[in-house]
Amino acid sequence: MAGAAPAERPAAVRRADAARIPGSSVHASLANEIGLRIVRGDYPPGTILPNEAKWSETFDVSRSAVREAIKMLMAKSLLASRPKIGSWVEPKERWNLLDRDVLAWYATSPDREVFLKTVQEFRHIIEPEASAFAAMRRSDEQMAEISQACREMGEAATLQERTRADTRFHLAILRASGNDLLVPLGVLIESAFDHLFAYTTRELDDLQHAQKLHEAIEKNIRLQRPDAARNAVRKLLANTDVVIRSR
Repeated sequence: MAGAAPAERPAAVRRADAARIPGSSVHASLANEIGLRIVRGDYPPGTILPNEAKWSETFDVSRSAVREAIKMLMAKSLLASRPKIGSWVEPKERWNLLDRDVLAWYATSPDREVFLKTVQEFRHIIEPEASAFAAMRRSDEQMAEISQACREMGEAATLQERTRADTRFHLAILRASGNDLLVPLGVLIESAFDHLFAYTTRELDDLQHAQKLHEAIEKNIRLQRPDAARNAVRKLLANTDVVIRSR
């Protein structure tokens, strides 16, 4: 309509090389693209980022969308900002690596293998004891969830189906541990688990062996054997360690 004020562009980032998030807002898509570039090293810590006008021109979005995207990245501790200076990349140790978006960016960065090894170390610290607690505390409903995920792993027809079932299996164990702090932590690292399991499953020739290791964990939690459940998880993790080292 003639004379009407131009509306905010509903499309995501326009550039062909920009990440597209279906159904997301312009500023969320822009935050995703800039965040990915930061985590993969295009803008090292300490780098002063382009100003609003430059981002607006580069990605063909409004300045208000740029401002909102920068705010999102500041909330994730990737960026800091000051008047007359602009926005700059924070040191890596300040990044909120338990943020779902940051995890996803990190997991697809050039340092992906280093990150996946970090995830594996986290599993060594958390999962054996979580499984032991699950064996002592799990409810019948929680046990059914663990057993179903384990069964679906064995029945999966594709890598994606198996990976999703694998992730559900481990997160269900965290929930069954009865420790309230592990529940939100499990949700936050779900993305990292997805990448780790997809990576190791592609490299694992003997899927039946991996399935048996998972079934041993399920069995010992079901029979409420905490020590055996703990040891079963350690065997699974040791097997995954071998796969990662073989890369």
